[in-house]
Amino acid sequence: MNGLNEEVQRHVLTNYLGPAKARGESTVRIKAGDVHRDLHWVNRVPSVCTTLSSKKFQRETGLKLISQEGPPSGYSTTVVYTYRLSSPEPASEQSVRRKSRLEALYGTQADVYRQLGGGEKFIRSEREQLHFIKKEDEPEENNKDEE
Repeated sequence: MNGLNEEVQRHVLTNYLGPAKARGESTVRIKAGDVHRDLHWVNRVPSVCTTLSSKKFQRETGLKLISQEGPPSGYSTTVVYTYRLSSPEPASEQSVRRKSRLEALYGTQADVYRQLGGGEKFIRSEREQLHFIKKEDEPEENNKDEE
């Protein structure tokens, strides 16, 4: 998440979600304009609305969007989001398995690079073997045809 999204999320967690849980509520209503005003932002209503309606925001805060009221564009200070409180989703088994496989590959080429004298030395030697032909380096035969 970028900085603006993180600010919105932090604000919602502190000022809406925490108090609602403390009161034992099962739903929470958030008006985009209130969040925008509380953060003292100017002309950033679309960022607030985009964050509040995103699946990622819902997953990370443990909220489930059950309704959105407001203009059809969905980008207004009058948009009101109603969420059901739930718990954050645990990481899926597949993403954990995929991460483990990726982590298992980490450093597999370290031995190869070490045998070649290090990654930097290997890259330098490969670059030295490249041959680019410049126009002035072409054989003279090609130049005779032009005369």
